[in-house]
Amino acid sequence: MKEFQITSFDQDIQKKAKLYIDEHMDELEKLIIELCKIPSPSNHEELRADFCKNWFQQVGANEVFIDDAFNVVCKVNCHNNKPKVLFMAHTDTVFPDTEPMPLYKESDKLYCPGVGDNTANLAVLMLCTKFALENFSNGPGMLFVANSGEEGLGNLKGIRKLMEDYGDCIKNVISFDGTYGSICNKAVGSKRYKVEVRTEGGHSFGKFGNCNAIHYLASMISTLYDVKVPQDGGSRTTYNVGIIGGGTSVNTIAEHAYMLYEFRSDSRICLDKMEKLFISVIEAYRNMGVTVNFEVIGQRPCMGDIDANDFERLQKRVAAAAEKATNKAPTFRSSSTDCNIPLSMGIPAVSTGTYLGDFSHTRNEFIYLSSLPAGFQLAMNVIISYLQETF
Repeated sequence: MKEFQITSFDQDIQKKAKLYIDEHMDELEKLIIELCKIPSPSNHEELRADFCKNWFQQVGANEVFIDDAFNVVCKVNCHNNKPKVLFMAHTDTVFPDTEPMPLYKESDKLYCPGVGDNTANLAVLMLCTKFALENFSNGPGMLFVANSGEEGLGNLKGIRKLMEDYGDCIKNVISFDGTYGSICNKAVGSKRYKVEVRTEGGHSFGKFGNCNAIHYLASMISTLYDVKVPQDGGSRTTYNVGIIGGGTSVNTIAEHAYMLYEFRSDSRICLDKMEKLFISVIEAYRNMGVTVNFEVIGQRPCMGDIDANDFERLQKRVAAAAEKATNKAPTFRSSSTDCNIPLSMGIPAVSTGTYLGDFSHTRNEFIYLSSLPAGFQLAMNVIISYLQETF
């Protein structure tokens, strides 16, 4: 298959995009800071969604709205035609905080929980949308979306809604998420459970010997951690207990305990095997005479059947855009992202980032401000490459 050539872009629009990036770097930093001040935990993205919608309208968007999943959808160059390309960056962060979190700058580093994942990418997408609104009058219809529910128990609600509404006409999906330097081109599926153990409990002295729910939960966790993960070729499979809770007091035999448990894999075969292993552990503990209940609280699919040529072309397109912007060829990797949903439906989709930083998903998260020009250029390269696309 012929290599995708980034140099085939219209020279005038490339120059205009480069000038636009240079002129808007200060605005990008200010927008990141402004977004960081708007808490946006998964399933509570309303405030950030409202901000994004108002911002899009202020920069000239006529077709912009918030859908039922709190996606902010901005249509560009659609002209009553069905959109063909979806560009998105998720609005939610992994942190549950509903008050603004600490934000400060030290030299080249900007610190704030969620500043990179995914606030910096969202700000870049927004400014790229402004450029598209001002300059795109040809090419395929595009959706620029600040989408919801990518993190944790958001369960990909935003992209699920987008695929429900537009999946029959979307040809490519590009998600800006995480750092640049790599491209996610393979979906890691997962299944997440809440598991509850219930026993009779009782007073720690007077009813000593009664079944303790915490004891059985701890034993169950140990059993799950002794499971040998299945293999399917070069697949990777993992598991984790992320939250535990229960009990009443130090002098009470616990009658209730719970955990949140997940397993992940980039292989459907391994996901199915992990589910069978999980159910067998649940049944074994039920046979011990305690009550064990569980419910699915999240599920993400693996890859579906995708046209190999179409998918390869998208990967080469984004890799070329990244290399031109950063002067380094990106690597490819598996991950769990918004792209899981289109990929499971057979729609070519990839995810890449627009910044460099570290400690994402921790309170010490930061981005390097000096990385933003290259990341901004990367996103712009990808987007303007579609101006000549006819599908």
